[in-house]
Amino acid sequence: MVARRTLLAGVTGAALFGAAPTAHARSRRVLHVRPGDSVQAAVDAVAGSGWTIVVHPGTYRETVNVPAEKVELTIRGASREPRAAVIVHDNANGTPRPDGSGTYGTAGSATFTSAAPGLTVRDLTLANDWLRADHPDITGTQAVAAYVTGDRSYFENVRLLAHQDTLFADTTALDAFDRQYYRHCHIEGDVDFVFGRARAVFDACRLHTLQRDVTFTPKGMVFAPSTARANPYGFLALRSRITSGAEDAAYKIARPWVPTYETTAWPALVVRDTWIGPGIDAVTPYVNMRDAYPWQTMRFREHANSGPGAVVSVPENRPQLTPEDAATHTRRTYLGDWRPYERRP
Repeated sequence: MVARRTLLAGVTGAALFGAAPTAHARSRRVLHVRPGDSVQAAVDAVAGSGWTIVVHPGTYRETVNVPAEKVELTIRGASREPRAAVIVHDNANGTPRPDGSGTYGTAGSATFTSAAPGLTVRDLTLANDWLRADHPDITGTQAVAAYVTGDRSYFENVRLLAHQDTLFADTTALDAFDRQYYRHCHIEGDVDFVFGRARAVFDACRLHTLQRDVTFTPKGMVFAPSTARANPYGFLALRSRITSGAEDAAYKIARPWVPTYETTAWPALVVRDTWIGPGIDAVTPYVNMRDAYPWQTMRFREHANSGPGAVVSVPENRPQLTPEDAATHTRRTYLGDWRPYERRP
């Protein structure tokens, strides 16, 4: 329990168990959720597009699933402080389902799931506080905070907290190029904690690696993209910070994920204009997930990064964009005619 409290450090509000599934309507398209209510009940109550759910300060222990038909939905905290309203649960990949139908799997472990196009989430914490130490019998230790697949998914001032596989930024189908935009978000974890197939931009975000009680290194990786080969763009991190609670050089920037169900994947990641702290191994910042898919054959590039974890001492281990190529890896090129970055913060 000590580690779980550490994961949610700074969270305010009392945890609620067995909260009544109600929501309060203040206007035609606004629903208010307060301690004692259920966020999922508010999502279920939404009919049509353009609704806003306002989550008041408190801790809501539940899973939330936003289906595809909940178009243009906004879920936001009542306060601009994302620690004030917390949605948290504790399923893992290997957690048995209550109905005996097997385990949840990685995607099914998510505290927050959305397939809705045009989703906006802001000023909230989404967390999965499942801990390996509490469940030594479970080998499927992925425990997702948010599983997002809908096109035009926008996250602003959101804290995403977990350990392994914190943010599953994916697409609705293998051949879909769904877009996601994360601005001023805090995302933390240890193993592959930003992963998936989406075309996703992380703008002015903090990506924070956790201390992990293991004797080996690397202790984990920040990114594990699984970009479809036909997709010209995968993950783009820009103007961000990569920080660490672990010792120096304990983490890698990324490893490529080529799923067994999509062996044609060609993972793509660009990290640019980003401060990289000493927690990242500057000499060998990339590593293979499987030797059959070496990282050197993937679309991994950097540009104009700074900090001790960005020092280029072995150039072949840190492929860089040319200035001409850098001009094609921007918010505009990744997101196309969708421009959420023009919204006022």
